[in-house]
Amino acid sequence: MTVKEAKFAIGHVVRHRVHPFRGVIFDVDPEFSNSDEWWETIPEEHRPSKDQPFYHLFAENDTSYYVAYVSEQNLLADDSGEPVDHPDIGGMFHTLEDGRYRLSGVAH
Repeated sequence: MTVKEAKFAIGHVVRHRVHPFRGVIFDVDPEFSNSDEWWETIPEEHRPSKDQPFYHLFAENDTSYYVAYVSEQNLLADDSGEPVDHPDIGGMFHTLEDGRYRLSGVAH
């Protein structure tokens, strides 16, 4: 299995390619690193390849906030410039600049 270099980084604002949610990346796995039980909940015809980066997101949609685990192939950069309102963002990040949140306590 070949591990790909991640297209997105911690702090990037992204949106899902199919489902109506967006979020801020707070962790990156170089390849699938969740449980087999979680993997099997994805309908087989929609399961992404495990040998690609997977991202942990502070995610939001029109009705809720949650944490999502999403394959790279299902993410697109969110170029809206709009902030993500997830309540956990403030504990890890501060300002949104050029489509990316800056980690708290890290110099620019």
